[in-house]
Amino acid sequence: MARREISGEEESGFEVRSQDLDVELEQYRQWPKFPLWLVLDNLRSAFNVGAFYRLADIARLSGLVTCGYTAHPPHPRLDKTALGTLDFVDDEHVPSTLDAITALKDRGIKVWAVETTSASKSYTNVTYPRPLALVFGNEALGIDRQVLDLCDGLIEIPVFGYKNSLNVASAAAVVSYEILRQWNYDPSNSEAATDP
Repeated sequence: MARREISGEEESGFEVRSQDLDVELEQYRQWPKFPLWLVLDNLRSAFNVGAFYRLADIARLSGLVTCGYTAHPPHPRLDKTALGTLDFVDDEHVPSTLDAITALKDRGIKVWAVETTSASKSYTNVTYPRPLALVFGNEALGIDRQVLDLCDGLIEIPVFGYKNSLNVASAAAVVSYEILRQWNYDPSNSEAATDP
C-alpha cells in the first residue's frame, strides 16, 4: 500500500509557522519594543541566559542586562540555546547588579524583583508600571539581598510542589507574558509596543 504524504495544514485545517518572521531585518529593527527589560543577577548557566535571549526576542522586549558573572556575548555556549537571537536583542553587561539597577532607575524605569519572599505579591495580583525592569537571580542562591532592598517591588509565582521554585528562564517567560497581557499585547500588530 502506497503511503500518502499529508501536510499539517491538510490534516489539521491550519498551518504551523515554522520559519522566521517574513519581514526584512531592517524593517523589524524599526518596530517599537515593549518597555520591559530583564536584569540577570549572577546567573550561573549560560544555557539559561540563552533562553532569556530567546524570550527577549520573541516578546520584542526593550533589552537584557547581564550582571556579575552572568554569561554575555561573546560566549560559546550562549548561542546554543539563544538560537541566533543574540543579534536581535539589545543588551549590555554591567559588572554590578546594584549599578545596573541604579542606572535603570535614573532613567525613570521602575525595577521589580521576581523572588519568593515574605513580602512578595503574586505576579497576577499586581498592576505593572510602564516602563519596567524585572530582576531574576542565581539559580541556586536567588537574588542578592542588597539587590532586593534596592528594588521598587517584589513579585513571585505561586508554587505548589515540594520544591519552591521554577527554572529561572521559565519564570521569566511566565511573568513577561502576564505583563504583555496586561499591556494589551497584540501579536498581529507591529505597533503594539507603543504606549497607549
